[in-house]
Amino acid sequence: MIVFEEFRVKTPEREVLLDITNEIRKIVKNSGINEGVCRVFVPHTTAGITINENADPSVMKDISNYLSKLIPKGGSLGYSFKHMEGNSDAHIKCSLTGHSLELLIHEGRLMLGTWQGCHLVEYDGPRNRKVFVQIQGEIN
Repeated sequence: MIVFEEFRVKTPEREVLLDITNEIRKIVKNSGINEGVCRVFVPHTTAGITINENADPSVMKDISNYLSKLIPKGGSLGYSFKHMEGNSDAHIKCSLTGHSLELLIHEGRLMLGTWQGCHLVEYDGPRNRKVFVQIQGEIN
């Protein structure tokens, strides 16, 4: 069986990592899939998705701050971005983060580690973002 859902996330600022684990868990639970795979895809070029710690919010802030220093908005090291929209840094960061996750489902639950969570990563907000979730597996 295959289940497809979409949900939206309104991001509050230009760069932020938002925990979307509970939304994904709810979709998995409602799917009735007991054993399978959950694919999560963000269809944007300046927003991505990642798995990282969800117990301490300072980790998300550290990731965002470090990426901003590594790839500043206007460019660095004597290089200025050519893209006219002024968001080349967001495109580069998104390429590093990625657009999709694949998560295992066992006994009806996402198999995340104790401290892991799924985070939408906004690099060019605030915006309204889509998240697609596809679940494939067996129902018991």
